[in-house]
Amino acid sequence: MKQSFPAVCFLLLFVFINACHSTRKITSNTYVPMNYFDVQGHRGCRGLMPENTVPAMIKALDLGVTTLEMDVVITKDNKVILSHDPYFSHEITTKPDGSFVTRQEEKELNIFEMNYEQVKRYDVGLKNNPRFAQQEKIAAYKPLLADVFQAEMEYMKTRRRPLPEFNIETKTNPATDNIYHPAPDVFVDLLMDQILQNGVQDRVTIQSFDIRTLQYLHQKYPGIKTALLVSLGNQFSFRKQISDLGFTPAIYSPDFRLVTAHLVTTCHDQNIRIIPWTVNDKKEMDRLRSLGVDGFITDYPNLLGP
Repeated sequence: MKQSFPAVCFLLLFVFINACHSTRKITSNTYVPMNYFDVQGHRGCRGLMPENTVPAMIKALDLGVTTLEMDVVITKDNKVILSHDPYFSHEITTKPDGSFVTRQEEKELNIFEMNYEQVKRYDVGLKNNPRFAQQEKIAAYKPLLADVFQAEMEYMKTRRRPLPEFNIETKTNPATDNIYHPAPDVFVDLLMDQILQNGVQDRVTIQSFDIRTLQYLHQKYPGIKTALLVSLGNQFSFRKQISDLGFTPAIYSPDFRLVTAHLVTTCHDQNIRIIPWTVNDKKEMDRLRSLGVDGFITDYPNLLGP
């Protein structure tokens, strides 16, 4: 149908204005809404699918998350893989012989002492987890971080949807250096090697409770966004936490029960985004949004609705 010249001009003007006011460029092929609220799928979407697996990440993307949150550990052969614990947790693991890992033996199944081919023999998706009654049970193993990057990017490209961002937690602790994981510098270098090889550095945030990994990142990879994780039991003030860190992170990520209107204002006054974890109640989600947080990490992104 032929359109009039004024109508065409109006349409072009509308598209131009809308584009200018609703998006910000992240990379050459990735766009997200300006001032967007960042919904992060915790370990993919742990409440619905086996945690830290490719199916959990795919499900989270289908539910509309903007960021995939995940944890990484290092194997004996220096592979970077998704796992919350540096060992095989009794809550989720089935051994190669079909029996379940027990609480007594879990910490002996040290991933840092296993090659990745050994790691893949353990299932982490079939055992029923009573804490997550809605979680679908499927056969799954701990994937390579590189495989997760590729799977999620291919999935979104085939659906012509914006590529996700990635929030990756380094699982390090001073008490377990070179026992359950390499020292922070080695850990971070191995992680960054995978990030750079896969070209996702513009869409990655590295988060940690261990400020040593963040400090090393800030020194050697200053272009990578960082997030300071803060537990409920942390007795230090916000000011001291930032002072101890030694620089201003892009994101402050506390236990959601620590969030107050004053904390949100304090973060924003320092140009720090505040994204609490792990928010699994719709009323709490609404409360936090009313306080002005910039997003949250949740096991149940389905609670946000369509």
